[in-house]
Amino acid sequence: MASRRNTEPSAGVYPIDTGTCAITRDDDGAGWLVEINGVQSSHIDPDDPRRLDFEYMRWMVAVIEARHDREEALRILHLGAGACSLPRYLIDRFPRSRHVAVDVDAALATLIREQFDLPRAPVLRVRVGDARTVTASLTDDSRDVVIRDVFAGAVTPPHLTTVEFTAEVHRVLRPGGLYLVNCADTRDLAHARAQTATVADRFENVAIIADPAMLKGRRYGNVIIAGSDGPMDSTPALVKQLLAGAVPAGIRAAGQAAEFARAAAPLTDAILAAGQR
Repeated sequence: MASRRNTEPSAGVYPIDTGTCAITRDDDGAGWLVEINGVQSSHIDPDDPRRLDFEYMRWMVAVIEARHDREEALRILHLGAGACSLPRYLIDRFPRSRHVAVDVDAALATLIREQFDLPRAPVLRVRVGDARTVTASLTDDSRDVVIRDVFAGAVTPPHLTTVEFTAEVHRVLRPGGLYLVNCADTRDLAHARAQTATVADRFENVAIIADPAMLKGRRYGNVIIAGSDGPMDSTPALVKQLLAGAVPAGIRAAGQAAEFARAAAPLTDAILAAGQR
């Protein structure tokens, strides 16, 4: 648990490089909601780094915690920084971990650091740049976990959804490392199926995590796609943790994830380029 700050964030609408960032108190008055150009981006409680109000973030950390011990010196790359809610949680949960958070918006990165007093380097480095360009610049086998949570509005930039980009992530990960993708989709699940097929094209094992109603096509929401060349088992402890939140989630691993993506083709740079002509 973090110590209480001497100063509080300031509510308001701030100009950033990509538009505007609105910072407002949440309903209970303890946390803060960050919206980028009118779209909810992050929730952060300055006094409690382990408070994650977005369910998909809880699902992500459940997978990480199921695979790693508290004392491991994890190296984690966050593509999409937002308010750095996930890095703050994981720093508190894994004290020896080191994090790089990437965001394309320099003004947003500065604003979030000023408002929320984030951990400093070397524990947390905030790097400004395009997520694909930064990933391509990193050393082989240098990260234990890569998290993709990048959005322009409500959509992930297409160049971060392809086989070629996923290959760069695979190269950067250490053997057996973990790739976590936050995929937002509509009820038809076409994008989630294609993204699952894309991750499966580069990783030996894939799992998907979501609210069961989402996977039945009853609503839109988030699907977490997890890829690794190591085991992706749905252990009893992980299943229990995923069911424990306010929005219980189910996990489909191995054959179930393959079946989910069976009719979808992996996305490639060439397919995206052809679609833009």
